[in-house]
Amino acid sequence: MKTFFALLSLAAAASQVGAVCPGFNYAIGNEQQLGNGINRWLVYDDGCNQVDGLTTAGNPCTQGIFGCSPPPVTFNSYTSTFTGLHYSCRPDPNSGVCGSDVISVCCRNDGN
Repeated sequence: MKTFFALLSLAAAASQVGAVCPGFNYAIGNEQQLGNGINRWLVYDDGCNQVDGLTTAGNPCTQGIFGCSPPPVTFNSYTSTFTGLHYSCRPDPNSGVCGSDVISVCCRNDGN
């Protein structure tokens, strides 16, 4: 009987899991301030698994993996560190959170 309830709980939890950015390949979280002027931005897949990121004391818009819009500044592109593929990014009202990291933009490959 314990096994039945454990499986039932697992099934209920699995049914509540959804894509963080439905229809997109990746999500970029908000800036995380690590101290001493160092900041980090994490990139997640649609299951909230961290797949890439940038940690820098510099401007994230000029560090190679993120492109930025004119003011008000948001990330408008992401280039995968691992594949070199380019993704267009934009805010999306259907984005959510990954753990405690609120998603700032969603990204997808539009064939570039």
